[in-house]
Amino acid sequence: MSFDDQPILGVPTNIITGFLGVGKTTAILNLMANKPDNERWAVLVNEFGEIGVDGSLIQSNKNEEAKVFIREVPGGCMCCAAGLPMQIALNQLLMEAKPDRLLIEPTGLGHPKEVLQVLSTEHYQKVLSLQKNITLVDARKLSDNLYTANETFNQQIAIADTVVGNKLDLYQEGDTEKLQAYVAAMGSPNSKIIFAEHGVISFSEFEGNTGIYMNPPHHHHHGHSKPLASEAPMPESGVIKAINEGEGFKSVGWRFSADKVFDRAKLILLLVELNVERMKAVFITDSGIAGYNLTPDGLTEIELDECAESRIELISHAIDDGLESKLLSCVQAA
Repeated sequence: MSFDDQPILGVPTNIITGFLGVGKTTAILNLMANKPDNERWAVLVNEFGEIGVDGSLIQSNKNEEAKVFIREVPGGCMCCAAGLPMQIALNQLLMEAKPDRLLIEPTGLGHPKEVLQVLSTEHYQKVLSLQKNITLVDARKLSDNLYTANETFNQQIAIADTVVGNKLDLYQEGDTEKLQAYVAAMGSPNSKIIFAEHGVISFSEFEGNTGIYMNPPHHHHHGHSKPLASEAPMPESGVIKAINEGEGFKSVGWRFSADKVFDRAKLILLLVELNVERMKAVFITDSGIAGYNLTPDGLTEIELDECAESRIELISHAIDDGLESKLLSCVQAA
């Protein structure tokens, strides 16, 4: 029997969740950096926005020999239409990768319980071996009602086998105790709490079966289906814009054709002044390809190996209507 004919059985699978800007993608990148060379890993990423940036950030941090396979489900809730977008992407990813481990990163504004419900259905019971659910939390946010009153934030803690208090280096006195008390009130009775800096989590924390079990899905629907901007053909203008809204937040994103080269200095000046909850981007600049990540803690920049085009996604309660023209003003003259 050839490798391609082998049935896919019992793939160790982790859900890695957490609210906006807590460091989920960084944690996945750190984890992949320590992947055994002989293993094939698959990563399924869901984003609230419709442009899709995480896939480019993760993909560009590996080479073809790394045996890491990425697939995105942009456009918000991964579990819409009884999980159909998620199931299609997941099934394609499993067939392509034949992975030794699967990592799933739902959007920070998604419905983690319903994602877990889909993965718990009879269809996946033999295919996947559900391992520990990891939820990253920034304990400094526990004094903010925007977080503690948010159903998704609390769901993320409720499904966690392990809660990771990330960004420990930025905590003030009493923050760790607040997180411990909050998890005791909102989490599973058997939830473990650990603390981390910069998303560095020991691989041992991902091993072992989950103790969280869900009933079958309730066929969650949003009542709409539309082509995703992440997959649309690029028009002659070389710009595609997409907007999404839900959970009290708005997202706006753009794709820019590869021939638009951005002035890095101008771009950084623009990005650092953005007043948003979250921004992720990959840009082709005059200094090479770069990835950007903006949270309330500041802007970070990383060098990337490749990307097919420039992409940016922002999440906030309100979006600057003039941002597109400001971005285009950073494009170098042909």
